[in-house]
Amino acid sequence: MTTILEQGNISIHTENIFPIIKKWLYSDHEIFLRELISNAVDAIQKLNMVARSGGYSGNLEPEIQIAIDKEQKKLSISDTGIGMTADEVKKYINQVAFSSAEEFVEKYKSSADQQIIGHFGLGFYSSFMVASQVEIDTLSYQEGAQAVHWSCDGSTQFELSDSTRTERGTTITLTLQDEELDYLEASRIQQLIKTYCDFMPVPIKLDGEQINKQKAPWKESPSSLTKEDYLEFYRYLYPFQEDPLLWVHLNTDYPFVVNGILYFPKLKPDVDVTKGQIKLFCNQVFVSDNCEEVIPRFLLPLRGVIDSSDIPLNVSRSFLQNDRTVRRIADYIAKKVGDRLKELYRDDRQEYVRGWQDLGTFVKFGSLNDDKFKKQVEDTLIYRTTWQGAENQASTDAPEVQVQSAEGDAWQDVSPKPEADGTPSYTTLKEYLERNQSRHENRVFYCTDEVTQATYVELHKSQGLEVLFMDSFIDSHFVSFLEREHPEVKFSRVDADLDETLIDSDKSSEIVDPATNKTRGEQIKELFQQALNKPKLTIRTEALKTDNEAAPPAMVLLPEALRRMQELNALLQQQTAQFPEEHVLLVNTAHPLIQNLTKLSQGSVLQSSGQSPSAELSALICQHVYDLALMAQKGFDADGMKAFVERSNQVLTRLTQN
Repeated sequence: MTTILEQGNISIHTENIFPIIKKWLYSDHEIFLRELISNAVDAIQKLNMVARSGGYSGNLEPEIQIAIDKEQKKLSISDTGIGMTADEVKKYINQVAFSSAEEFVEKYKSSADQQIIGHFGLGFYSSFMVASQVEIDTLSYQEGAQAVHWSCDGSTQFELSDSTRTERGTTITLTLQDEELDYLEASRIQQLIKTYCDFMPVPIKLDGEQINKQKAPWKESPSSLTKEDYLEFYRYLYPFQEDPLLWVHLNTDYPFVVNGILYFPKLKPDVDVTKGQIKLFCNQVFVSDNCEEVIPRFLLPLRGVIDSSDIPLNVSRSFLQNDRTVRRIADYIAKKVGDRLKELYRDDRQEYVRGWQDLGTFVKFGSLNDDKFKKQVEDTLIYRTTWQGAENQASTDAPEVQVQSAEGDAWQDVSPKPEADGTPSYTTLKEYLERNQSRHENRVFYCTDEVTQATYVELHKSQGLEVLFMDSFIDSHFVSFLEREHPEVKFSRVDADLDETLIDSDKSSEIVDPATNKTRGEQIKELFQQALNKPKLTIRTEALKTDNEAAPPAMVLLPEALRRMQELNALLQQQTAQFPEEHVLLVNTAHPLIQNLTKLSQGSVLQSSGQSPSAELSALICQHVYDLALMAQKGFDADGMKAFVERSNQVLTRLTQN
């Protein structure tokens, strides 16, 4: 006959807290399994600590067993841990607000090289979210201990009695509520273990088969992991994704405990860089799918795992963001990422260049948002350039990179091999300025769209002017940042204005036509003004250097300050920037088409309308030249494109008539 040792009420330190714990402790009921498994791991680690301090000499045999009894609607979790006496059950279970873990660590802290996962208390009571009755059957490791049985039906009343248990450890048995019977399905249990408990350092078995991976790579020494280990872990975390560019292994225990592996993924256009994908763990227990409050904002696109017992988990997001320790952890992570990038830049610039399209987004975003990080990586900021210096040309037979740093972090060669004609050249801003000091001191020409600005880039290249490509989505902000960092440097987009180097100054002083008392440039300007009739359009005439076929008959220029102001307004109003009405049409007076157009416009045979057929054709051609210049800038909307096609047909019809 079972002897009832005690009956009574569970001691609640806050009035009416038990119903809150039972129904609202966690938003997801499935968390109960994580909490019970965590407590089981705690119990096993406690016994290990007692054994290392000489307080226990028996077999340890760490193991957690999960058993399902569908007929009885029972789910049980058994551990081979430290167990409890009747007094400990009263103290640690009946007094909900008391935490045994703190007291235990204090007692054994001389040998406590393993952290205690949780506090055996509130986490245990999460089981009442899914169970109509919870039972504990436990036997302490202590010599001569009596096994005890505890049960509670979800009210504040409990019953404590002797047990016939003979094996050291604890079994928690839940009689599940009717609406929670899906936890009796083996597949559901396996899924929850994989989500929350896969990397716990104790074997977890279901029906005798281990169902957790157990080994947490981020807890291993970097020198013990191979490149394939890192890649295998990434593929496990993020299946069906491209392999990462490189990774950073975090490992520190002072002044806070942080372990983890962070990966630089290849960025896709549809990736939301404002949402974190780094998984947060606490002592190998999965906590959350993101660490948005724990890591710097600019590192949100990184992937991987951060594991820290120093991050408070039972507080609000705003508290986390303002917590001093959390801020220091964030600074540490940012510094480790910066160190890794500098190391790669220093040791294998070619590999760094190959990954720059993706890495550059992190580096630039970090520089914009974090002064410490900016100072750390400012010398590693590189830009694709039109310059083809020999020392910047990539080798055509780049070997696969298998490099290991002093800290043991390996990375892989994931980029395509360069083509036979070499990969694009990259340069730092400092190198660019030094190289072009004599030609255009403290001035940078840049391009934001290689397709639409191709004509402008070729024009600059033809006269030996180097152009930097700043064509990622972040660069529109980054140019302004660079100007603040380098106030002495002027940044000019290739389509903002033309450098004097591109203009043939010998043709600037043209002969005046005695019949009209106007220069050829003035005549051309007047011709385009009449043909286009756009008051907000500024027309300039210049003779562009003609030693290169890249010089077109006309170019649309968008003044730098005006264009940026319109882009800023569009950003503030959350609209797409429209092509500005106020822009410049630069007509190249040295181009044969423009010279022929001048002669054509002077046709003398008049129609009844007062305009000669040749003058009408010249007006159409003026419009066509302007259309082509707009097209190069993507300056057409749907109506504009329709009108362009119609005008083009008219021009071709008139030309074929002639």
